[in-house]
Amino acid sequence: MGYLARNVEKRSDPTKLKPGVIRAIVVRMNYLPEGTNLPLTLEDHERGYIARYALGRDYHKVIRRRLAKLAARLADRIAPLSLGYRVFTDTGPVLERALAVKAGFGWVGRNSMVIDEKAGSWFFLGEILTDLPLPVDPSHDDDQCGACRACIRVCPTDAIRADRTIDARRCISYLTIENKGNIPEELRTAIGNRIFGCDDCQIWCPWNREAEATREPDYAPREALTDRPLDELFAMTEEEFLLATEGSAMRRIGYEQWQRNLAVALGNAAPTFERISVLKERLRDSTPLAAEHIQWAIDQLSRKNVSR
Repeated sequence: MGYLARNVEKRSDPTKLKPGVIRAIVVRMNYLPEGTNLPLTLEDHERGYIARYALGRDYHKVIRRRLAKLAARLADRIAPLSLGYRVFTDTGPVLERALAVKAGFGWVGRNSMVIDEKAGSWFFLGEILTDLPLPVDPSHDDDQCGACRACIRVCPTDAIRADRTIDARRCISYLTIENKGNIPEELRTAIGNRIFGCDDCQIWCPWNREAEATREPDYAPREALTDRPLDELFAMTEEEFLLATEGSAMRRIGYEQWQRNLAVALGNAAPTFERISVLKERLRDSTPLAAEHIQWAIDQLSRKNVSR
């Protein structure tokens, strides 16, 4: 995640992103699908778990489009004065969580998420940096995590530290998405059936008990990806994978990483002769990266009591 060390000056000084900026309009959009039984999905190791944010349309596209419309409406309202602005949503060197706290959206929890006492943390953030001298809302930096350590306890790979930092080298979201190489062998079993990202620290956060579900149609989960059997997902060709993930945030990984992640999940699933046979067949024409994880899965399954 070396990109976080780049553009430090722009992160700390938004005027370097848009000259003349004096305000940040911060927005949020809920994305949790209604009626989602998250713990049940995670307990079924025969199905692939994909982080809920990635199951619908790519949020970057959805929010940027909405922010551009909002900025255009503001420009119309203040005409003939001109409005200088630039929109962001996890798309540039912007300290989004710090801006969200200053805008009164909540506090940064132990899991590094912005948490609102009413909305929880299942939401995206977006910003309009502008030169419009709007009144400033009071910040909300009152940390209400208290003595709770739920996110630390449930993190499968112990990536959340007691000092409120995240060890990205152990974080499943990093390992399955940002990481382009091998997944450390000592962490593979803990990954379970998580094939793209991880939601555990949000699932078990007490502040998410009453979190509001999204009403945005673009975030509706795609049937081709939602809680599908691991074997079916692994059987996808590259063309089928690209079709299923078109316009989604899952395009952040390619087919090779997809196969890598699924191989780890299959190695954590129940052992069957058919499953081992399929893995061996795929091993023959896989890339070195995928092949190493497929071989690991074969070895894992072969050591268990295999059933037909």
